[in-house]
Amino acid sequence: MSEQPGQDVVLFGGTGDLVMRKLLPALYQLHNHAMLASDVSIIGIARESIDTAEYRRIALEQCRRFLKTDFDEAQWPAFEARIQYRPLDARDPATFGALAECLGDVGRRSQVYYLSTAPALFTSICRNLHETGLITPESRVVLEKPLGHDLASSRQINDEVGRYFGEAQIYRIDHYLGKESVQNLLALRFGNALFEPLWRREWISDVQITVAEQIGVEQRAEFYDKTGALRDMVQNHLLQLLCIVAMEPPASIDADAVRDEKLKILRALRPIATDEVPLRTVRGQYRAGASSGQPVAGYLEEPGVAAASRTETFVALQANIDTWRWAGVPFYLRTGKRMQERLAEIVINFRAVPHSIFGKRAAALQNNRLVITMQPDESVKLHLQAKRPGDQMVLNPVSLDLDFAEGSQSRRLDAYERLLMDVMRGNLTLFVRRDEQEAAWKWVEPIMSSWNESSDPPKTYTAGTWGPAASTALPGREGFHWHEEL
Repeated sequence: MSEQPGQDVVLFGGTGDLVMRKLLPALYQLHNHAMLASDVSIIGIARESIDTAEYRRIALEQCRRFLKTDFDEAQWPAFEARIQYRPLDARDPATFGALAECLGDVGRRSQVYYLSTAPALFTSICRNLHETGLITPESRVVLEKPLGHDLASSRQINDEVGRYFGEAQIYRIDHYLGKESVQNLLALRFGNALFEPLWRREWISDVQITVAEQIGVEQRAEFYDKTGALRDMVQNHLLQLLCIVAMEPPASIDADAVRDEKLKILRALRPIATDEVPLRTVRGQYRAGASSGQPVAGYLEEPGVAAASRTETFVALQANIDTWRWAGVPFYLRTGKRMQERLAEIVINFRAVPHSIFGKRAAALQNNRLVITMQPDESVKLHLQAKRPGDQMVLNPVSLDLDFAEGSQSRRLDAYERLLMDVMRGNLTLFVRRDEQEAAWKWVEPIMSSWNESSDPPKTYTAGTWGPAASTALPGREGFHWHEEL
């Protein structure tokens, strides 16, 4: 892979969890595998009054912690030499002089400003970068979710950031789109003649998208209690995955060609009317239970959570896409905390064969399904029926494991590695455009409003399970089952 031109990667929120857990390890891996140009520098920005030496020590400790066996001590000194740190108050323009001094002549290099901060700081950071003369036509800004808490606040943030950066300079990141298995879904759909004729209502019965976490709110209770699973996961991650599954073939892999097709799907989502919300959505909240064999507290007992909180930690819903390709095919979306497993997957369930010639030999005949797993391990499996070995014609379910690593000398990139490389290359394909984001907010807002106006609390579920019983009934009304129930 070719090296990138000299750039400054500026990490606002540089001492925070995302930078330490994901961004610095990803940049280290890119360095370790010779995918960063020698003159790419990394500048951590935060309020803490520490120096570069102390920041490097913290970065080393965290990279060792999160990379484990992938960490190579011998590579660290050269990577460490790229790192600098500057204390800065995002709301105080006077402190941006230290960053300007560190960057020098910004016209000679390009800058990537990664805003790993609360969205409330996005506007002041961008304004202060502009007033300090640190934004050029080659500068790029990366915005982490959540971008607002509703459509109006999202528009306000986008308007403010858009005063200083053009749309082609704004990278709204959704790390699920950077996962290898999601990339391979695009390759399977649009690089092969096999799937496209089957990728429609005549042959697909339903689609399921699940993002389940075993952890609770951890140290994010103050943020999470004001946000909830619908805003935190459905409005962005799950709807983006739905778009990848459902979109029409784009004219090319160019950024706007792909994003135009995703936007069409978001606009084709059938609105969920207020009277349909109880039937087509389930919101839940975990109570005390067990996770990985250890007792865990319920959501209301978590430190920092309001005693009478109605914030949902689980969402399941049925989405319908009003197009010829997908008419009558339900899309079931599900996400939650304190679930039975850590799992992220897309399941494409195909319809049954129109007539079985096997009679009782196929009493347990299962429909074909394609399962794209994103975590804990990335894989793509096609589930089929084959003859069981022996002298009788008895069918048995088997799976075709599509091993994309076999025969390839290239290592599999982490999602943040891929997306950071795309930002540095100026490739917007895997990032969310403003009109996509607004279309997603428009679709989820009626659900949010209905829940807020309802006197019904979230349905409780025991930590360590697959969510409220009502989530099982959601696909069950149409004669379907969640993948783990098959």
